[in-house]
Amino acid sequence: MIQVLDFPLPKRAGILYGQSILFPKRGREGDDERMIGMLKKVIGDTDQRHVKKMQKTVEAVESYADDMKKLSDDGLRMKTEQFKKEYADGKKLDDLLPEAYAVVREAAARVLKMTPFPVQIMGAIVMHRGNIAEMKTGEGKTLVATMPVYLNAIAGKGVHVVTVNDYLARRDSEMMAPLYEFLGLEVGLNQKGMTKEEKREAYQFDITYSTNNELGFDYLRDNMVLYKEQMVQRPLHFAVVDEVDSILIDEARTPLIISGTAEQSTKMYATANTFVRRLTLETDYTYDEKTKNVQLTEEGVNKAESAFQIENLFDQRHVQLIHHINQALKARVAMHRDSDYVVEDGNVVIVDQFTGRLMKGRRYSDGLHQAIEAKEGMEVQKESMTLASITFQNYFRMYQKLAGMTGTAKTEEEELKDIYGMSVTSIPTNKPIDRTDSPDLIFKSKMGKFKAVVNKIEELYKSGQPVLVGTVSVETSELVASHLQKRRVPHHVLNAKNHENEAKIIENAGQRSAVTIATNMAGRGTDIKLGDGVKELGGLFVLGTERHESRRIDNQLRGRAGRQGDPGASQFFLSMDDELMRRFGSDNMRSMMDRLGMEEDQPIESKLVSRAVEQAQKRVEGSNFDARKQVLQYDDVMREQRDVIYKQRMEVLESDNLSAIVKTMIGTVIERTVHLYTPENEVHEDWDLEGLTHYLSGTVLSMDDLHVKDIEGLDSEEIIDKVKGIVMKKYDEKEEELTAPTMREFEKVIMLRAVDRKWMNHIDQMDQLRQGIHLRAYGQNDPLREYKFEGFNMFEDMIASIEEETATYVMKAQVNNNLERKEVVSQNQAVHGETDRSDAAKKRPARNTEDVGRNDPCPCGSGKKYKNCHGQEDTKAQ
Repeated sequence: MIQVLDFPLPKRAGILYGQSILFPKRGREGDDERMIGMLKKVIGDTDQRHVKKMQKTVEAVESYADDMKKLSDDGLRMKTEQFKKEYADGKKLDDLLPEAYAVVREAAARVLKMTPFPVQIMGAIVMHRGNIAEMKTGEGKTLVATMPVYLNAIAGKGVHVVTVNDYLARRDSEMMAPLYEFLGLEVGLNQKGMTKEEKREAYQFDITYSTNNELGFDYLRDNMVLYKEQMVQRPLHFAVVDEVDSILIDEARTPLIISGTAEQSTKMYATANTFVRRLTLETDYTYDEKTKNVQLTEEGVNKAESAFQIENLFDQRHVQLIHHINQALKARVAMHRDSDYVVEDGNVVIVDQFTGRLMKGRRYSDGLHQAIEAKEGMEVQKESMTLASITFQNYFRMYQKLAGMTGTAKTEEEELKDIYGMSVTSIPTNKPIDRTDSPDLIFKSKMGKFKAVVNKIEELYKSGQPVLVGTVSVETSELVASHLQKRRVPHHVLNAKNHENEAKIIENAGQRSAVTIATNMAGRGTDIKLGDGVKELGGLFVLGTERHESRRIDNQLRGRAGRQGDPGASQFFLSMDDELMRRFGSDNMRSMMDRLGMEEDQPIESKLVSRAVEQAQKRVEGSNFDARKQVLQYDDVMREQRDVIYKQRMEVLESDNLSAIVKTMIGTVIERTVHLYTPENEVHEDWDLEGLTHYLSGTVLSMDDLHVKDIEGLDSEEIIDKVKGIVMKKYDEKEEELTAPTMREFEKVIMLRAVDRKWMNHIDQMDQLRQGIHLRAYGQNDPLREYKFEGFNMFEDMIASIEEETATYVMKAQVNNNLERKEVVSQNQAVHGETDRSDAAKKRPARNTEDVGRNDPCPCGSGKKYKNCHGQEDTKAQ
């Protein structure tokens, strides 16, 4: 048995033991706690009011029960066609809800042998309204989703059911497809590795099950296709997100990225790593453990300038160098082997901080992965360039209506409301919760904590009571497992590596004497049902080995016990060495325990300490919310630009005739060029007419089309009109020579390439701007405002560059066999967040070498063979 010292902490702990977060001052903070308590009561009352209001709708649904029972299977199925007709005639889905939900309720009873409870109907009402239903584990959320999914599928615009992994998507679709198909709806499954044809078919069905990653990637890929027919998604209508907190919050900080290999040198990573190894903490750089921020001091900057023989490290020319040094420092100081990453089979493999599982194939972004490879003395892999990117926040906000369900979302309601406009309603459980949540046990050291953990597990195993041990990392789960092995206690270890097998193990975690060790997210989405005789033993015991920085993750772990009125128990075992305790002031607590002469495995059980830990968690959650909000604010700048580019790209794909657009682009290029060489604030004699004619000859005209004497004495507008006349005449001649259909396809090929190439370069440059923009704060400037301003200017430059490249190639390129639409860069990766992107501030513009043979005429119009003209430049550049 564990001996607990229930030590009442002094009332003036804040004064006696310093200003640690674990011992907050009384007074104003005490008032704040009382205020929070009152607010919780108000919020709870608000939920109760919502529940009472929904009760009328629930009764309306149940009032149809007898009528539905009288219908034959065919009669029930015919209701779907009736609803579709009523909707087409102008009836709103809200008006159809009671009868439609009653149809699903009866169909579920016939097909699945499950009849939704009133509380489940409530959850379904919340979701149809575009909000989040918080329902405890075991309350049947998968069944709840069928009602809003069915109702919204009546609109015929497609409904997406979103899950966290492929296994759950497949399991839920197979489980619920018989119900939907019984009611005359078609169900599709969209998974990784499917062909475009298979995906397109899946999206055409009434209901499509998919993971969040695959939905986002399909959206990005659709905006990279070369023919409209290659697109797979329909316009985004309605989505129901399962485990909504995991998808919209936990995964919101890292974007979805599609990348291609960039040919960049990797030597600088090794050089930067060699340099930072000579630096010392505090003298040359500072490190904040809370934020994991590493920064060079003034002395460190001086050493860098001396080592790399440069005058000013912060000169614009050395952006690349600063980036490499910063990433090398971060890799060396903030990224820890066997905690943040592991080295396996000669590769650096990321450890997911939320699940503790290894994420093979994923790579840290912005060169951090390469910096870690250099730190570990491994071969540094080539970087890749970003072809397309989007955050989950901006992807899911594109749906006309979004709904979600989870067991834990109330603690994050502010964020969900602020970012997605979704409120959270806590739905009552069908049966009262019968789970005992004991106060935390706090130990002096990790060694003492794990000794007590293993003793407790062994005690529970011998008594026959099943125990689920929750860990925050793979390392911790393996440590506990090794101790249990020594004591010959049979157990299963789940590290969220194999979703299907883990789901099966989790299902049996409630059997007599079962010991299951799992990282927090392992097997999520799967119920733990109690075995025979386990209720009498107290049900499932959930033992947490550490507090997560998010209360929500702790609540998820606790929620595994006490499902559907089952008995259960939960308790967390903490130590002063735990990361959360260490980061938020455990030194005073440790010294107090030392003075009391407490043993390593003798814990304190104090509600005040537990509350203090919760306060620390709230602060971390607030900090993480701010970080996600900042990511969104910066991505919103890219979202606006992305919307413009994708809309323009879609117009190109859908248009049969781009002639008017191309002519406008050519006109704009001419106007911009003429105004550049003939500024209004200069006298005509100072105009650079020779430079103007040379520039025009290199873009939209040939060498002998325009001479200085042709435009002398003309004002700017007259020069523009003259040049446009010459160019448009040549344009018409070219169209006549090629024929109109060939010219139209030629223009489409040219414009798609220009848009794709310039957009990819722009993504890279915006990423570089984002990395260094925080330095503007030193100049008393708001980094976000500066990012918006400079990003807008860069976007304007990119649009001008697209126009110029399109105009140049349309007017000067020759059409041989180069009408095939091709990707600018081959896609080689599609990952969630951690992929590496090129650090190049500017990349060498790609030329159309794939279309031009060495002996073909050069596309520039010089009349020379390609190998003797621009082919030489490409050879030199390489």
